[in-house]
Amino acid sequence: MPVASKLVPLDLAGPAGRLEALLDLPDGEARAAALVCHPHPLHGGTMHTHAVFRAMRALRSRQAAVLRFNFRGIGRSEGRHDFGEGERADAAAALAVLRERFPGLPIICGGFSFGAWVGLATGARHGAAALLGLGLPTRMYAFPEAEGSGVPKAVVQAEGDGFGPRDEVAALVARWRPPARLFWVPNASHLFVEALDRYEATVAAAAGWLIGAPN
Repeated sequence: MPVASKLVPLDLAGPAGRLEALLDLPDGEARAAALVCHPHPLHGGTMHTHAVFRAMRALRSRQAAVLRFNFRGIGRSEGRHDFGEGERADAAAALAVLRERFPGLPIICGGFSFGAWVGLATGARHGAAALLGLGLPTRMYAFPEAEGSGVPKAVVQAEGDGFGPRDEVAALVARWRPPARLFWVPNASHLFVEALDRYEATVAAAAGWLIGAPN
């Protein structure tokens, strides 16, 4: 599945100072651009978390340019953790950079776990063309912005996710305005560590559906 790419380290201007970022470019012309936000900063989440890295590879395989970044206070990013509001401002700044670098391309915005909560809200608020939620932690957060958004929305969820149980996530996505689609990863828990290859392939399928690439 992985395809050749060019990795570009970036320092973005965030609302609390520098945001450390990585831009992965696909081999050939990009068909879309994507922002993937990482899981909770206070629980070890970074832009290098395996679920974020694998999502980047999946999106890149669908010819998307993918931007990852560290939230404030993580890695070389400046500032301090702000319990979601500041992190949404960080994501909005990164989304603006992505839009400036790839004018005219559809932008997918989302993330994994806490990053899904941040990324889905940010994308809905700031005009992303599509939303991608990975491992929704429905036991911890609500997703009202995604529920009210009319853009295409895809969710990739582990069937054994204790932070986002199957019945809860299915009921949530069923309430979302269409088009919305739920993709399951069997035999996996919240972090997808039991099935990373299947997770990556499923994210690629979800990305293909969002941007119209062949599955």
